[in-house]
Amino acid sequence: MGLLDAVAFLTRIPVPVSRSRVPDLARATVWFPLVGAVLGAVLLGLGTALTGPLTVLVAAVLVVVLELVVTGALHLDGLADVTDGLGGRDRGTRLRIMKDSATGVYGAAAVVLCLVLEVALLVALLDGATAAVPPTWLLPGLPAWAGVALVGATAWSLSRAAMLPVALALPYARAEGTGRTVVEGLAPRHTLLAWVVPVVLCAVLGTTGAAMLLAALLATAGVGALARRTLGGATGDVLGATAQVALLAALLAAVADLPTA
Repeated sequence: MGLLDAVAFLTRIPVPVSRSRVPDLARATVWFPLVGAVLGAVLLGLGTALTGPLTVLVAAVLVVVLELVVTGALHLDGLADVTDGLGGRDRGTRLRIMKDSATGVYGAAAVVLCLVLEVALLVALLDGATAAVPPTWLLPGLPAWAGVALVGATAWSLSRAAMLPVALALPYARAEGTGRTVVEGLAPRHTLLAWVVPVVLCAVLGTTGAAMLLAALLATAGVGALARRTLGGATGDVLGATAQVALLAALLAAVADLPTA
């Protein structure tokens, strides 16, 4: 049931989960990176297929649109709330702002910049895979679409795994909330098991995978440190923001490995 709980929580894909049963999100976190890997592989595999009949820019935009539809913009919402909260003068005010369903200027700006950057990174990846000089992560004999899908699987897997160290290291910042089950119920073994998938994927990608792993870890540490200093702990929004920032960091590392000529 853990896998189904993970799919139901991270996506809007209908799964046969009993409504009378309370999902064990702490245990389901073990499957978060696997769900992310499948999502990333499908998204970027589709992106390469669309670059034939469509321009690379249009294909990248459609990939991001599909991602938002499938995930319900779950992590993007967390990023918007956390960014809005940073405008508060103290911990209580920041948490209160984050709880407000309205999105402020800071949050809106963060969402726009995040989407623009993601589209730009996907354009670079999709365009780079078909360049005359192949990127180092395009293994010999591996079709371009498969290489891009592998990078997508790695990036999205890292982003879902990135939430877990933050949830494990920080206390829950609120008296109650959606993320409380994950933050307080998560055990070290859950985190270790969850990281197997992204680490293996990074190993397959070699030096590019190592760069993606390092970038995602640095992004995770940065968001976690910020949350500890400004909020005194983690919330569901903090975990969502962590996933979104880690995704961009991993994609940025992959793009940085593209050949310049």
